[in-house]
Formats: sequence, structure tokens, C-alpha cells
Amino acid sequence: MSLLLRSVPLISLRSRPLSVATLSFCFFFQKLKTKPFSSARLCSTSASAASSPAADSLLSDPKHAQPLKESLVWVSRTKYCGDLSTDDVGKKVRLCGWVALHRIHGGLTFVNLRDQTGLVQITTLPDEFPDAHSIVNELRLEYVIVVEGTVRARPAESVNEKMKTGVIEIAAEHVQVLNAVKSKLPFLVTTSDDAKDTLKEEIRLRYRCLDLRRQQMNSNIMLRHTVVKFMRRYLEDRHGFVEIETPILSRSTPEGARDYLVPSRVQPGMFYALPQSPQLFKQMLMFSSFDRYYQIAKCFRDEDLRSDRQPEFTQIDIEMAFTPLEDMLKLNEDLIRQVFLEIKGIKLPDPFPRLTYTEVMSRYGSDRPDSRFGIELKDVSDILSKSSFKVFSDTLASGGIIKALSVPSGAKIYSNTALKRGDIYNEAVKSGAKGLPFLKVMEDGGIEGISALISSLDPTYKEKLLRRCSANPGDLILFAVGPATSVNKTLDRIRVYVAHELGLVDHSAHSILWVTDFPMFEWNSSEERLEALHHPFTAPNPDDMKDLPNARALAYDMVYNGVEIGGGSLRIYKREVQEKVFEVIGISPEEAEAKFGYFLEAMDMGAPPHGGIAYGLDRLVMLLAGANSIRDVIAFPKTTTAQCALTRAPSEVNPQQLKDLSLKIQ
Repeated sequence: MSLLLRSVPLISLRSRPLSVATLSFCFFFQKLKTKPFSSARLCSTSASAASSPAADSLLSDPKHAQPLKESLVWVSRTKYCGDLSTDDVGKKVRLCGWVALHRIHGGLTFVNLRDQTGLVQITTLPDEFPDAHSIVNELRLEYVIVVEGTVRARPAESVNEKMKTGVIEIAAEHVQVLNAVKSKLPFLVTTSDDAKDTLKEEIRLRYRCLDLRRQQMNSNIMLRHTVVKFMRRYLEDRHGFVEIETPILSRSTPEGARDYLVPSRVQPGMFYALPQSPQLFKQMLMFSSFDRYYQIAKCFRDEDLRSDRQPEFTQIDIEMAFTPLEDMLKLNEDLIRQVFLEIKGIKLPDPFPRLTYTEVMSRYGSDRPDSRFGIELKDVSDILSKSSFKVFSDTLASGGIIKALSVPSGAKIYSNTALKRGDIYNEAVKSGAKGLPFLKVMEDGGIEGISALISSLDPTYKEKLLRRCSANPGDLILFAVGPATSVNKTLDRIRVYVAHELGLVDHSAHSILWVTDFPMFEWNSSEERLEALHHPFTAPNPDDMKDLPNARALAYDMVYNGVEIGGGSLRIYKREVQEKVFEVIGISPEEAEAKFGYFLEAMDMGAPPHGGIAYGLDRLVMLLAGANSIRDVIAFPKTTTAQCALTRAPSEVNPQQLKDLSLKIQ
């Protein structure tokens, strides 16, 4: 019988319900049993109302609710499906789970039963256990059942090497349906992982309970659990960390994104903010002498979403007092090295490589560089300073820069048309560039490309350019011009795009590194002021205190395969330094007191030197699982429009609730 047919629900599996008296006797008998199993058939969960006059009068009274036709039964299992092996052959077991596969072959009916540990095959013996055989014949996909039977070895010709339990099966003696499927299934759980057509994400999120039954999703969620479990044990058992919860309802603080606000009913017109991170609370825990804190923290940011962002996300938050920078980095290297080794068997370098912010921006154009492939950026402003090519000369005259990257064999791969209006050109435009100047290095050493650019290069400067870019015959040189920020953004995007399109990424490599020495501040052009690059509680490098606006921060990010998996810093622990940082970013003393008075006051009461880091758990698990989106490693994620497809949140609320909160929708 086909999977499609078996996915259609059957309304009834019983021809005649048992009486309440019979049902009660069954339950009483089971309760008194001293042996775990009985040769008696499992009782049906169907029951009719008692036929006594009192019961009849109640049923006929419309004021009384009608009794349910089905009763509720709670059962226990003796084994999990995926844990069975040849060691269990001959043993009687009770299994619970979902019907994953149903087929009839040679007069026998076979069912694959699924639980969170895996699958096992159930077979029936029609002559010995006709009742079990009859029930199994009527099962449909995703029915919830309990099976009692004996583990036996499969015949040699029936062994399924693709299944973990493929050498055994369960000969069913008793089968009970705990819950039937009453609706048509939107997709087949068991076969969806292997289907040629990818299941649409909106369908998966709408029917998330079904989606989470899929083997891949089950593995992802279990991997997440394993990562958290290991990190807890490592931090607590090896290093004496204490897990402390911090408030969810708190004050709004400047952390770079919009806050989710919660109105207060008991304080009309006042609002809580959901935490973007536990930043100030974890620092105050250091002030309170809890000098090794961690938390699996829920955080909330109202920002535009993408594949690796969610409005609510989880971070592994760590803070330590009396810990110098080198000790901080070493402990975290050891932690992540152990996670990758224990979870995935991956050996990471010891120690992790380190690059400064200045270095990564110069070489890669990104503070999250993917170093699994080459193609580094080169500043060629000096070589082209006398170029008559108008795009270059105007850029340099206005204070901009010119950078280039060389694409191996790119001259042969990308046509002039593609470079002028094809995909690679569009990638540049998406990053904000107005165009994509290029040169092709020919096999004879000559160059082709934009004629005005070629004519502006004399032989000496041409050779210098080729040497600077390490360009060989057949290579393609791509340029970006303008302010350093926009140039780096453009070439970073093109670098990653080209590497993936040309297969230059070594997917077997594991590139992890620290990025250090970030600037303390960056310029906010829209507000025309400096703002903290990380957050305003990051400590400046002591060597740079005389020029605080241009200071380097004692900050560090951990980057794995081009993705930031963790970031942190040493913190300011003296009030006068904190107030100077506030002043640089435009927070007046009055505003600082209003927003952070409690924090500054606590800092004045003996704050120790401290620092910390936070890991994005969702991103980390996504990378370990090889998933494409953090939505694949979160049980109930939001969509890219910040909605829950399952519960339809956010939703409208009762007008009375708004009135209670002194709110009115315009």
C-alpha cells in the first residue's frame, strides 16, 4: 500500500467499544500485575457511557456535557527504538512512538516505528497474534502507538544496513493506538529528507511539530542539547563557573539595535525593555564577587532579519573577574577547542591565530574573514596615484582609496559582458558600488579591459600593479574605489562570491582565529557623532588613553569559517573612565546619570577588573550541524518577517488589554 494512501486517516479502528465496567477491570488488572507483560491483549481506549438509569438521566440532561468517546491512557516504554541491538534478541519490550512507514509484503505487515532515538521495524504474526496483526493492518502514517513484542534477528535476506537497527525486528504481540491522525498530512515526515524537491520552509514552519520529527531536525536539536550540556559541564566542573539568571524585564540600554518594549500596567506610561544582552547585570555580578559567571541567556533585538539572525536568540554568556587578557583568550580557546573535538571530532589549532582589526580589514575587507581560501585585497592607491583614468583620479583627489583583488583564472571564466552587467557586476552593485573596473591579464602578459584604464597605465606602473596583485597570465583584476569602508564592503562581498562560485573554498578546512584591537569608536554619519563599535562598556587600550576618540579597544572576536561565533572584551571598571567614554559618544552627565546611575553607583563601590565573552549558540550549532540557517537549529523560530508561522504571533490583542496598559493604537 502506498505511503500516500497510508497517510490518509482512518476514523475508527474498533468495531465495538468496551463498557466502562470492562475498561475499569482492565485498568485494575493491569495495576495488579506483578509481571511487566501479559499474554492478554491490550485494552482498547474506547469506552461507552455506563448504561445505568443515573447515567442515562445525566446524558439526557442538556445542562451536562456529553462524555468523551475516547479515554486518555498514559503508558510507559521499556526501551527506545534506536537503542535496540542484537544484545536484546529474545527479550520482550514495550515501545512507544509514531508510525514512520507502513507496508504489506507476502501476507505480512511491516511497520517502522519512530521515536526520538531512531527507527525499528515491527512485524506481525497473523496466526499467533491475530488481534495485533489486525490493528497493524489498519495503521496509518504518524499514528501514535504502543507495541509489545519480542526482539528477534531478521532473516539474512531482510537485513537493512541503512538502518541502525536493521539487523533486528520486533514481532508484535500487542498493539494499541494511543492517537490517530485525523487530518491529512501536509508532507510525509519519513521521506521528506530524501525527497528531490526541497520542502518549502514556510510549510515546515507552519507545521513545525511534524517538521521536528524529521531525522535531520531531530539531529539538529539533539546536537544543540549536546553542545549546551558539554559547555555547562566544562565551565562548571573544570573551571568553577556559577550559572546565574539575570532579569528579562529591565531598562533600555544603548546596544546598537532597537529594543523590544513591554508596557507596564502598574506603572502607566512606563516601559520595560527586553535585554539585547545581560551586559550590565553580568558586570554587576562581578562587582558582587561572583567572579566566574555564565548563563544560557535569551536575548532580544528588533532588527532586520537574515539567515543567521532572529528577533530572539540565545547566547552563552561568560564573565570573569581578575582575569588578564591572555588568560581570557586561553580559557575560551580551550573551551571551543574541546567543543569541536568532543562534538565533531575536529582538532582546532593551539593556539588560535590572531589578526588585528587593521590587518583583517586591509587583507580581507571584513572583520569576519574566511581564510579557507586566498584572494586577498591589495591597496594600489600609490601605484595608481598618477593615473589619468578619471574614476581613479577623482577618487584619490577626494580622499578615497583604490583596492584590487586578483581572481585566479578569472580572465578565462568571466566574459566582458558578465563583468559589465552580469552576476558578478550585480554583486558589486548590491554592496553599494557604482561600477566594477577590471583588467584581464592575457597569456602573453598583456592586459585587456576598460580601454581608458589601460591607456592610463605606462609599462612601469602596469608591472608594479601586476606584482602587487600577484596576478598571473589568465587572472582577472577587479577594482573598488571610494571611501575605505565602502571599498572594503564591495571587495569583501565579491571575494566571497567568487570563491564559492569558482569552488575555491576548502570545505574540509576549519579556519578559526581571533580578531583583536578593534577601534573603540566608529563614525555614525547619519547622526554625525562617534558611537561605540562594540558597546560603551568596553575598556580602551591603556596605551591609547591620551587620544580616547582614536583609541583601540581591548576587544576580541572569535571567527570560524567567516562567521563570528563569539565576541567580548575587557570592561571598564572605573567610573571616571566610563564617564569619559560616555562623553565621547555624546552622552551628557545628566543623561548618563538618568540611564546608568545605578551602574555608575555600583562601580563606585569597589568594581574589580573583569571581562567576558558571549557566544551565539544558534550560529555555533548551525555551523556544527552544517545547516544553512539558524532556523534549522531552533525548535520554534521566527520567519524573516519576525513572525511565528505556527502560532501566528505577533497578533492583535483584546482592546481591554490595551486599555489596561493605557495604550491606544493609532
